[in-house]
Amino acid sequence: MVVAGPRITVVGSVNLDLVAWVKTLPRPGETVTGARLSRIPGGKGANQAVACARLGAEVTLVAAVGRDAFRDEALAGLIEAGVALSLVETDAPTGVALIQVDAAGETTIAVAPGANALLGAVTLPPHDAVLCQLEVPDEAVLAAWEGCEGLFCLNAAPARPIAVDPDLTVVNRFEWEALARRDGLVALTLGAEGAVLLDDEAEVARAVPPAVEAVDGTAAGDAFTACLLVSLLEGRPEDEALRRACAAGALAASRFGAQPSLPTAAEVDGALRRA
Repeated sequence: MVVAGPRITVVGSVNLDLVAWVKTLPRPGETVTGARLSRIPGGKGANQAVACARLGAEVTLVAAVGRDAFRDEALAGLIEAGVALSLVETDAPTGVALIQVDAAGETTIAVAPGANALLGAVTLPPHDAVLCQLEVPDEAVLAAWEGCEGLFCLNAAPARPIAVDPDLTVVNRFEWEALARRDGLVALTLGAEGAVLLDDEAEVARAVPPAVEAVDGTAAGDAFTACLLVSLLEGRPEDEALRRACAAGALAASRFGAQPSLPTAAEVDGALRRA
């Protein structure tokens, strides 16, 4: 018998990532040459939707796109992963992210949101959880929170205060400082040091990622967020869910590109067995 995975609705951004692979990141005012350019589907919403689907969830993405040439490229990874699409089409261009990645996997990212900035109040399909990020307007996130009938997860990135009360919040050190509320379950990511899970600011779990050679950290946080949410929805203990999330983030950082780097559940299990 096939057991269906948790139903997750992601409300978030869709971008086409224009990625330049460079030996070193340029300093302000500096030009570096010899870069290699790739065009890769991205956007935090789309990345997390693909990640959840690869981990076994049934996923719907609610997002806004343009009617331009970038649209189909930006949606290709979602379609391949089997994500159901609930799209608002706009006259604004599809979002674009300009990403530089150096030889150590460090990145700089500038986002031109385009259609993402026009996503307004949303209608949600049946779900067990709703996952949002902050690459779309407050109106969309607030509507998703108000319409959520299950667990509401917010990856509060890029950081800004917003008047929602998530059941699960995922942040890094800098985003933690910008949170308007710190109650409930909060996953604080610490890069190579791993992550801490807090419940009303009290530590309840801590995990470190398996050792990997980092080549591109673009979607590591998206893989972490998706794996933590899916693992918790599967009923796994909090410490196990956090370990799996750290493993997923490490695997994503060890591969090039955003959506191409996102691991499956079997790959996460394999990384934990080898750790």
